[in-house]
Amino acid sequence: MGKGYRQGRLGEEIRKIVSEMLISGVKDPRLSGAMISISGVDVTNDGSFATCYVSILGFSKDPEEKAAEAAEVLAGLNSAKGLFKREISRHIKVRRIPELIFKIDEALEYGRHISEVIAGLGIENYQSDEEDIDTEDEE
Repeated sequence: MGKGYRQGRLGEEIRKIVSEMLISGVKDPRLSGAMISISGVDVTNDGSFATCYVSILGFSKDPEEKAAEAAEVLAGLNSAKGLFKREISRHIKVRRIPELIFKIDEALEYGRHISEVIAGLGIENYQSDEEDIDTEDEE
């Protein structure tokens, strides 16, 4: 069974508020050094938990440095949970403000990996195939 309309709206509002807070409201040095984006928020059916998926742009290539940077950003976000919840309660009228859970979103990294695998297969570009067909038709 899919998520309800209410959870979707609540998740989107939470995403907007947390994103705005990351831009202007949080003064934590762990968060100001990296480019952070909230890619999505999933709210449970009862509205008690909201999982915020965080994308960190500008990762280094070294896996150890990536893990250290991700841990630092998550620590900064977890320390600012109270500030986020207070701002959410100011803007959204709900009986209970969901508990925020922050997780690193691996979708960008996974997409990049899939693109590299496809490029490594040696398959030619679809657009170049279309251009070849067009030039054959003209002749």
